[in-house]
Amino acid sequence: MNRLWTPAWIARHVAMVVLVGAFLALGWWQISRAASGNTLSWAYAFEWPIFAAFVVFVWWRELRHTLRGDETSGAEPEGGPSPVPAAVTDGSAAVADRPAVRRPVRVRRVPVAPDGVEDADLAAYNHYLSWLNANPGAKPGDYPG
Repeated sequence: MNRLWTPAWIARHVAMVVLVGAFLALGWWQISRAASGNTLSWAYAFEWPIFAAFVVFVWWRELRHTLRGDETSGAEPEGGPSPVPAAVTDGSAAVADRPAVRRPVRVRRVPVAPDGVEDADLAAYNHYLSWLNANPGAKPGDYPG
């Protein structure tokens, strides 16, 4: 709990209280404007309390994250994490420190036609693309083939 009373957290607590108070006051102001006949203010009257709830949500999430940070730090080994990998400290190649690939990536390869024979459709398409490249101002409908 001492982590929640640092200067940074005190500023967060104060900012949360100020923002929530201001947003709720603005919501109340919009309700009074809406009651006097301004129909657009009804949307703002519901929007400002939603902003206040969002501020409380973010503050609560950060608070829980900070408190849970204490629980995970107890799971470290006694010596704590080593800032320098073992491979650098003793000069040996530490294979165990390298990240392992868990699932290999499989690539499907299309077999090449036997004896280097090219597909007729592929050859026609390649010819069409080379013609388009050679004639940059031409439209695809101008292709003579």
